[in-house]
Amino acid sequence: MQTTVIAIPVDQITGWDSFHSVFQAALGFPDFYGRNMDAWIDCMTSIDTPSHGMTSVYAPAGGLVALRIDSAPEFQRRCPEQYQALLECAAFVNFRREEVGEKPVLTLMLSGQFSVVSFT
Repeated sequence: MQTTVIAIPVDQITGWDSFHSVFQAALGFPDFYGRNMDAWIDCMTSIDTPSHGMTSVYAPAGGLVALRIDSAPEFQRRCPEQYQALLECAAFVNFRREEVGEKPVLTLMLSGQFSVVSFT
C-alpha cells in the first residue's frame, strides 16, 4: 500500500486559529474552508478524491495519507484540546468512510518521547 507522508508543523500551533491555518497551508484546504473541526473532517474525508477540490494533497489510489506529527508529546502538552481533536477527528474520518463502504485513508505518525502509561 502506498502512503503519502505530510509533515505537519505543529510547532506553529498555539491555539485553534493557528491549528486551522497550519492544516489549511499543509494540506491545501480551499479558501472556503470553515476553520472548524467539522470542516476539517469534510476536507480530510475527500483526501483521496481530487475532483472534490477539498485538498491539494491526495492519497494515492488505494493508499493512505499519513500526517507526520513530530514532537507529538510537546504538542499534546502545549495544546491538549487541539491534540485530542486531531486524534479523534482523524479516527472519525476513517470511521465515516467505513460506514459507507470505503477504505480508511488517513493515519497519524506520532513521534517523540512518550510517557509509558500502565493500566492495572
